[in-house]
Amino acid sequence: MSSLLDEPMLRYACNQLQSKCSNPLIGSQKASNIDLSNYPPELIRNFSIIAHIDHGKSTLADRLLELTGTISKDSANKQVLDKLKVERERGITVKAQTASMFHTHNGKQYLLNLIDTPGHVDFSYEVSRSLAACQGTLLLVDACQGIQAQTVANFYLAFGEGLTIVPIMNKIDLPAADPEKIAQQLETAFELDTTDTLAISAKSGVGVSDVLGAVIDRIPPPEGDPTKPLRALLFDTWYDQYVGVVCLVAIKDGKIKKGAHPDASKLAVTKCADLAKLTGDRITSTHSQLSYEVSDLGIMYPEQHPCPSLQAGQVGYVVLGMKTTRDAFIGDTFYRDGHRTEAFPGFQPAKSMVFAGLYPIDTADYAKLQDALDRLTLNDASVSVHKETSMALGQGFRLGFLGTLHMDVFSQRLEEEYEAAVINTAPTVPYLVRYLDGTERVIRNPAQFPEMEELGRVKAFAEPMVNGTLIFPERFLGAMMDLCGSHRGEQQDMSYLDDERVIMKYTLPVAEILTDFYDQLKSRTSGYASFDYEEIGYRETDLVKVNLLLNGKPVDALSCIVHRDQSERVAKEWVKRLKGVVERQLFEIAIQAAVNNKVIARETIQAVRKDVTAKCYGGDITRKMKLLNKQKEGKKKMKTMAGGVQLPQEAFMTLLHGKSGK
Repeated sequence: MSSLLDEPMLRYACNQLQSKCSNPLIGSQKASNIDLSNYPPELIRNFSIIAHIDHGKSTLADRLLELTGTISKDSANKQVLDKLKVERERGITVKAQTASMFHTHNGKQYLLNLIDTPGHVDFSYEVSRSLAACQGTLLLVDACQGIQAQTVANFYLAFGEGLTIVPIMNKIDLPAADPEKIAQQLETAFELDTTDTLAISAKSGVGVSDVLGAVIDRIPPPEGDPTKPLRALLFDTWYDQYVGVVCLVAIKDGKIKKGAHPDASKLAVTKCADLAKLTGDRITSTHSQLSYEVSDLGIMYPEQHPCPSLQAGQVGYVVLGMKTTRDAFIGDTFYRDGHRTEAFPGFQPAKSMVFAGLYPIDTADYAKLQDALDRLTLNDASVSVHKETSMALGQGFRLGFLGTLHMDVFSQRLEEEYEAAVINTAPTVPYLVRYLDGTERVIRNPAQFPEMEELGRVKAFAEPMVNGTLIFPERFLGAMMDLCGSHRGEQQDMSYLDDERVIMKYTLPVAEILTDFYDQLKSRTSGYASFDYEEIGYRETDLVKVNLLLNGKPVDALSCIVHRDQSERVAKEWVKRLKGVVERQLFEIAIQAAVNNKVIARETIQAVRKDVTAKCYGGDITRKMKLLNKQKEGKKKMKTMAGGVQLPQEAFMTLLHGKSGK
């Protein structure tokens, strides 16, 4: 009998009970036993909220949870669904979150499943996964700022999924709000019927009660049949230290139930005939063909709330005993053992757009860093991790991210949640090398760039490209065209959203938007411009590798791949920055930047000199020259014997953050 209650499940149950008792956000309805069998598909609405960053998605989610009694009304309710520390500090949503609500409308009680999605372009992968589990979405637009770039991108994601779109204008209580103008933008950009557009203030609660009615009346119920064989879509995962991987699934058809675990006090009298009731359904993954027993399931209310079963049309979590998120393939289809069903069209796996090296500041902390990466990537499967070694920085890892903000957030979580002090190398993008024999190779690290002897076999290089969308006031048109042109952009289209706002489309290399593109975009437009992009594949270009050398010896961690036209500018900038962080030695240090073994930029750090002629108070000049020549020969010998110049870890951190070391 002891095997029926394994220790991890006991710890998990105790942890859940403790969190429910201590969480002030949980209302009185939380303690009741929720029977989801009373909610057929026609009484269910699955919807998401999509918007540009900082347009009020999380605030609207807070008010909806309060109105439905899912959480108690409290002035401290801010970003309830943003559970990560980095989300609360930055005021952004990084991870899509789900919450179930119950609401009575026209005498009927409905089950509403809300999925709060991120707004930044780097996390559009989270948005696409969330939309697959919905039948409709709330398109939230700031009544002051109007349509932004990510608004456009998210609209077309939802439109491509065939979802019902309910437009909502937020922040109408602000003095700068202009609802009529924003309604015109919605009609012009998306050809939406704006007569039923809702006008609300999520912060003050004005008009928010109408949102719930619109969700029920305008968003269609999910299509599903509880009597058919089980067919469930896996659209998100996270890792729990007690039970392993927790899977978030949308039940399209059929029903899934867990085992009826008895109280510990009754285990001794449990009959063998009742043991069959203690086991949950066994379901199989279409992707891996592995079978699992359902040990727990339920809904997010807003924390995990166990339920006996989930059925067609419902969204909830399932615990299957998976030990790693790599076993859970996003977009996978689960079916009951022996009753295979048609698989859902698979998601496109997350593609890493940015790669960067990650090294421990103290080489002795390598094992600690590896453990921290293993734990953090359990909750963020979109990050790819590969081991690599640098001559300058020692052992480390090459990580792939969805974008620069994703990389920044990941590094912050690594430092705050796991106390891992690391050095990030300069971000790079995956380039393509095409050889004369027809083969191709992807290079994610400057160290993989073909050397001189291999360049003769290279037919061409290719770099990833994106279609960028910029939205900004008309008065900044010249500045934006100049910005995109200086970053090798090619204009594709330009149109007007209204009398004042311009929407412009450019084709840009991914490498060009990694560095200072966002900073210049905001500074040149006083923060009024927004930018979004989508990947469009590779295009051939002329690439070279810039090597940084100290006294003729390359520093591999500082090499970079750039377009040939920019190589001289980048080389001069890097040698100047490097000169600012290298300490003076007793011998002269030459800092050089080379392309194809040809030096194109140089800075020199003069040697620290002792005044050997200080005691010469007179006499012939030849005596001073003799001492100076002797010192010169000594320095040459020292330079030969001492070898290369060692860069301290602090110098790397200062250099890669673009700050002067002196």
